[in-house]
Order: sequence, then C-alpha cells, then structure tokens
Amino acid sequence: MLRVGVMVSGGGTNLQAILDAIDSKTITNARVEVVISNNPGAYALERARNHSIESVCMSPREYESREAFNQAFLAKVDAYRLDLIVLAGFLVKIPEAMVEKYEHRIINIHPSLIPAFCGVGYYGLKVHEAALARGVKVTGATVHYVDGGMDTGPIILQKAVEVEKGDTPQTLQRRVMEQAEWVILPKAIQMIADKEA
Repeated sequence: MLRVGVMVSGGGTNLQAILDAIDSKTITNARVEVVISNNPGAYALERARNHSIESVCMSPREYESREAFNQAFLAKVDAYRLDLIVLAGFLVKIPEAMVEKYEHRIINIHPSLIPAFCGVGYYGLKVHEAALARGVKVTGATVHYVDGGMDTGPIILQKAVEVEKGDTPQTLQRRVMEQAEWVILPKAIQMIADKEA
C-alpha cells in the first residue's frame, strides 16, 4: 500500500479528487496518510478531517529562519514514512534536502501544459491569465516529478483543455480543474502505485 502525503495551501479540490478516487476504487493500493498545509485556514485541512486523515499545519512564518523551517518540515515529513508526496497547490518552496531525499517520490500538479506558463510566478489564476493574454486555443494541466527547478521535473501525464470564446481566468481555471487536473492527478498516483506494487 502506497503511503501518500498531500501538501496543499488552499481549498484542496485536487485533494478531494484524490480522496474521491480512493473511495471509488479508481485509486487502489494507495492511501493518504497525512495532509500538510502552510495555511491554517486552508479548507483542505477540513477535507482531511472529514476523511479521518491526520492534518498538519506548518508555516515558515512560525520559525525564526527558513533553514529552521526546512529542518522541521523535513523531520515532520520523514515521521510519516511516505512513499509518495503530492504537491496539490502547495505554495511553499520545498526544501532542497527534501527534494534530494525524496527524489522521484514527489509529484506536482500544474495548471498548464508544461513548458507553457510555468516556472516562477506562474500559479493559480496567474497561469490562466497568462494563457488568455497569449491567446492560446488549448491549455491544460500537467503532473510531473519535482526536481531542483521550478516546474522542470520529468512529465508523467498531461491533458489538454480547449480555451473557449469568452473565457475568463476563473472559468478557464474551473474547466482545467474539472477536465484535466481532477482526471490526471488520481491517474498518476494509480500509475505510481501500480509500479510500486
């Protein structure tokens, strides 16, 4: 059974997609052990509690230095003996030591077809604003492994979504979530669980 930790800063809609996939047996051989957020007000923590999953809040603001946070964060993650870490809208830079220690065991969902609209500054609505400003006809989402760069790790899955006339960043974001993110993130987890089984 793949032990999964999900890290999220906001509402946790991708977390919910994972939990729904586990409940419906779309994801087998995996279970979420812990949900970690840097935001005490993140609804994702409530979603975790509703599924009787341990929820943890750790913010760099609570530590005297970023280095102190990084050490405490890595120690906390290590305590759960996770096989896979899923970044699902986690707006904290993962410590380098953690990226190295969990090489090929951290995945991220990004709301564009990497290499488009990714890297520093591209997150949330900003990605969709950029796609609309560029006038692209197709966007989508990508699940990729996390490496030392920003959205530069090997791609696992991508799914395209058409941009519709009259789209706003909000309508495009919603459609990318529903048609791409919530589909490929559970699928990627199942692919990794199958490989580990």
